[in-house]
Parts: sequence; structure tokens; C-alpha cells
Amino acid sequence: MTILDSFRLDGKVAVVTGASSGLGVGFATALAEAGADVVLVARRADRLAETAAAVEALGRRALAVSGDVVDPQACTDAVARAMEEFGRVDVLVNNAGIGSAVPALREEPDEFRRVVDVNLNGTMWMAQACARVMTPGSTMVNIASVLGLTSVLMPQAAYSASKAAVIALTKDLAQQWTPRKGIRVNAIAPGYFVSEMTDEMGDDAMSRYVVPRTLFGRLGEQGELNPALLFLASEASSYVTGVTLPVDGGMLVS
Repeated sequence: MTILDSFRLDGKVAVVTGASSGLGVGFATALAEAGADVVLVARRADRLAETAAAVEALGRRALAVSGDVVDPQACTDAVARAMEEFGRVDVLVNNAGIGSAVPALREEPDEFRRVVDVNLNGTMWMAQACARVMTPGSTMVNIASVLGLTSVLMPQAAYSASKAAVIALTKDLAQQWTPRKGIRVNAIAPGYFVSEMTDEMGDDAMSRYVVPRTLFGRLGEQGELNPALLFLASEASSYVTGVTLPVDGGMLVS
């Protein structure tokens, strides 16, 4: 195997949650470009059809499954669909997530719980469902956030707490599943990338709080995040497990 071949995913099947929008769409197509067939999981079935078409345009097979990761049964059902269609699951990208930007004194309990439920619990339930069918050599990549490691002076208590928990969960699942099941579990901690989520936050917040914290003086682009995903999802990282890889434009050192 050449160094470039180690990044290939030919013959593999990848599950991507939150695949109907934002970074999830880019992750799904990047995995397809690397050779994987892709199972797309999200709540918005109409948007999933668009992602499936993008995957198929790259010559790979796609399966769209509508479901909410906060429901453990929905996660189990999605994996069952993947097994019925493809007979295997080799890669999981736990990307489904939501954010909030509410001052802590005004954060409603239901708002806080919903963010934690999607970002942390949903990651756990999908990882659990996939681990039951994965074989040795499989990989999981949890999408955490640089906000699980630092702050940008904006009120994001629920989001930051949930992503810090994803980082801790990644370490624990790695120590449980790598030696016993041969499944590598890692995480990516993206900084701020051009996406639907950052669009919703507005240009003023980005320019005041985020851009000055990056060493590049700008937001990241999806194409700058995808290679990190392929590294952790492929044999290129065969001796890597339990780590969180920041892709943050230098926010952690600024």
C-alpha cells in the first residue's frame, strides 16, 4: 500500500449523521471521493435526497435514512438499514449537532437539555449501534469542536459543555473498544468554518469574536477540514486512537 493508497476507502461503507446540511454534506462527498459508499442519516428527508444525489454523482452508492440520533432506536434502525443494504459498516462520522448562543442566566432547561441530547447523547447512541456490527479495523470519527477546548467570549455554555463531553467520550470509547473490538475512535475539533451554523451567527459575531482569534484571520473552508476526516477514517491513521485533532486555524494558540 502506498502512502496515498492508505487514505483510500474503496470497498468501505461509511455512516454520516447530520448529513442533510452543513459540514455533513461535505463529509459525505469527501468519503465518496475516497471510494466509500455512504449511509446518510438526518431528520430532514428532503435534504438527504440532495446529499444522496451528490454522492451518487461521484460514482458511489448512497442510502438515505431519516431519523433523529437522540432516539436510540432510530440509531439502531439506521444501522440495520445499512447492514441490509451493504452488509457492513466500516466508518462512522458522528456529525449531527446543534448549537445555542444564549446567555447562561437566560438559558432555559429544555434548551440546554436539547443541545446536550443531540450533541452528546446522539453521539453515544449512534456509536453504540455501529459498534455492535463493526469488525476489527473499523473507525469512528466524532465531530467535537474547538469550543470543547477553549472559548471565544460568546455565550455558548450548552454547546461548549456538550462538545467537551464528546471529547471525553471519545477517549473512553477508544479505551474500551480499540483493544477489545479493534475499533479506533477519534475526534476532530473544528474551529469556525463557513457553514449554515456560522451563517446563522451573523457576520458581526464572526468578525468581532472569531476571526481575531484565528492566526489566519478568516474562517475555514470545508476543503480544509475534509483531509483531517479522511486521515482519521482511513488506514492512514492505523496507529491512532483516542485523540482529538483540532482543525481550528490556530485558535488554540492565539
